Amino acid sequence: MARFGYTLMTEQAGPKELVRHAVRAEEVGFDFEVMSDHYSPWLTEQGHAPYAWSVLGAVAHATERVGLMTYVTCPTVRYHPAVVAQKAATIQILADGRFTLGLGSGESLNEHVVGEGWPSVDTRHDMLQEAVSIIRALLAGDLVSWKGEYFDVQSARIWDLPENPVPLALAMSGDKSVERFGPMADDLIAVQPDSDLVHQWKHVHGRAYGLAPAGRTIGQIPISWDPDRDTAIARAHQQFRWFGGGWSVNSELPTPASFAGATQFVRKEDVAESIPCGPDLDVIVESVKAYTDAGFTDVALVQIGGDTQDRFFDEAAKPLLEALHVELG
Repeated sequence: MARFGYTLMTEQAGPKELVRHAVRAEEVGFDFEVMSDHYSPWLTEQGHAPYAWSVLGAVAHATERVGLMTYVTCPTVRYHPAVVAQKAATIQILADGRFTLGLGSGESLNEHVVGEGWPSVDTRHDMLQEAVSIIRALLAGDLVSWKGEYFDVQSARIWDLPENPVPLALAMSGDKSVERFGPMADDLIAVQPDSDLVHQWKHVHGRAYGLAPAGRTIGQIPISWDPDRDTAIARAHQQFRWFGGGWSVNSELPTPASFAGATQFVRKEDVAESIPCGPDLDVIVESVKAYTDAGFTDVALVQIGGDTQDRFFDEAAKPLLEALHVELG
């Protein structure tokens, strides 16, 4: 049975608003919630970037049922993997076992701020692989000393370990990344409805750690629901035109000004072709269907526009979830 989630977009709402949105999302019936972990928004029009882990602690305390997840955290430059492991263990305790640690190789936008530069993609993948090994060892309760190519850990131990282990979900985008990271992951994260990727993932999933075969496959789509389609398109273009650049471009751009320059020629109609915009819930369902048809078990929705969340919850969320469960559940 497919599960449908809500995205807590730290780029488009402040910390208190995000906690309130999390509670509303649980109330209207979303199955899980994912949270971005950014130091900066992609575009200045989005206007926010609170510290995700502080907000997650508050969300874990304020909610009772929904699964929680970072989507995604980069554990290599801005954060040391030993610190990520400690944060994840603490959130899992606060969430009573509802938390999944989503990890990826990161974006320059968030990681360059600490002045360590931005490595090549091959180096970033090497760093992520080493970081995952450290995080898994610490979350297993081991006393860890590690001297690797990229990270040193000296006599580290997580003192407050959750009763329920923290699942690790890793972002993967192609054959090479699935072969490399699939064996290390409990769950798959992907941003395209690629059935070949899911098929390959199922064959290598968790092999390095002897994990159970029923890993989740977690996708995400942006939507711009609004009673007026033109308003929805204009908002999506203003705040989400960065989305069309593709991961290989987006991961390299360092500032909102860079994203603004890279997307200056993206038209409203370009955005409307790739993001469901307007009041038609069937159009949204059809977009989600591309993921469930590809074998995804979980799909999180991004409602574009921080100031639109209350109206979305009041008018659209429940009928949309009903339609998703009837058509795709």
